Amino acid sequence: HVQLVESGGGLVQSGGSLRLSCAASGVTSDSYAVGWFRQAPGKEREGVSCISMSDGTTYYADSVKGRFTISRDNAKNTVYLQMNSLKPEDTAVYYCASSASITANAEVMGVMIRHGSWGQGTQVTVSS
Repeated sequence: HVQLVESGGGLVQSGGSLRLSCAASGVTSDSYAVGWFRQAPGKEREGVSCISMSDGTTYYADSVKGRFTISRDNAKNTVYLQMNSLKPEDTAVYYCASSASITANAEVMGVMIRHGSWGQGTQVTVSS
């Protein structure tokens, strides 16, 4: 049973940066993908980015391309989300999720929503 723990959220001014971490435990191989999602008050959960722990393939939502970077440290079973040029509209609770997959794309993120393991979330607030 995979367990995920997010950290790194906080309050930052518009244009600032934050790095989120997602530490996984209970994994038995690298044949899984980890995704970041966010949910703002009154809005649906949105897929932000995901990465294959197997080969490092990445996927980004259009809303964060060029500003966010996802990376992995297989030795630590940890995935990072570097968020730069933050905007007030990035304010949300950020969750990480995982599912068995050797690649990373929008379809994999859909599988995570329906069947993935989820962390508890971390709040990111961007002030204007």
